[in-house]
Amino acid sequence: MSSTSNAVLKADHVWMDGKLIPWESATVHVMTHALHYGLGVFEGIRAYRAKNGKLAIFRLREHIRRFLDSAHIILLKMPYTEDQLVDACMEVLRVQDAKFPNGAYLRPVAFMGDGAMGLGAQNDTRVAITAWEWGSYLGDKGVKEGIRAKVSSFTRMHVNVNMVRGKISGQYVNSILAKREAVMAGYDEAILLDISGFVAEASGENIFCVGRHGVVRTPSLSSPILRGITRDTVIQMLQDAGRQVEEVSFTRDALYIAGEVFFSGTAAEVTPVREVDNRQVGDGKPGEITRSIQELYYRVVRGHEPHYEHWLTYV
Repeated sequence: MSSTSNAVLKADHVWMDGKLIPWESATVHVMTHALHYGLGVFEGIRAYRAKNGKLAIFRLREHIRRFLDSAHIILLKMPYTEDQLVDACMEVLRVQDAKFPNGAYLRPVAFMGDGAMGLGAQNDTRVAITAWEWGSYLGDKGVKEGIRAKVSSFTRMHVNVNMVRGKISGQYVNSILAKREAVMAGYDEAILLDISGFVAEASGENIFCVGRHGVVRTPSLSSPILRGITRDTVIQMLQDAGRQVEEVSFTRDALYIAGEVFFSGTAAEVTPVREVDNRQVGDGKPGEITRSIQELYYRVVRGHEPHYEHWLTYV
């Protein structure tokens, strides 16, 4: 969804089609099928520098399983197994650990390569894994103070149009248009509704709102949303803390009168929302529940919480 133009550091090497090659050599032909038609899948995975000094990849296997599921959904034949892809992610970081003192963002991508053109083509699948340092997706200030969001004029695609369980490259044009519309209007992020007018998700994040009585709500998986791994993480942590979490449909005005609203995602992590459609959310600052789950999340991913140690894969 974003280039590495805002990257501080990038890897020297990319894992591509089974081997490490120099970053500059990781190129594809202009006749690559996915470039023309969008038939590809990707993942976003973060590795954090843990308290023991090692890089810890957060929920690596869950991400790789979703990566494989995404390919299966679009009938893209994957030439590598789950274990091979897990090992490849670790190798990318292992051979250049020193490049990432603060952690890294991993991007596995699989796509139909060059060869025949046309919608019925069956070319070989290309697979690559890159890494770079990527800070807060919605900005450090946004993470601390909250961001401004706009309900988009673009609708999240229907479940018979959008294969919602897959992170499918071409489908993100919908998100790009929504994001650009919001940013051009002076907001930080877009919120998309489904075709029935209920809140679905942001352009690249899942959404949570907290009612006045402390009940946390998030759209259910029967709506056209990605089954976010960070979303699942947040739900589990909230429930472990004794918070009531409801996966239900709700309208945009529920966001206007919510006590708190926040986004979750691998890139965005846990980002507060202080304003929706020019309506202040709560007191206009990140709320107590948002802050507590944000702080716990940062502790978990850096290995400070033994209860969640099983979510970490050390390089």
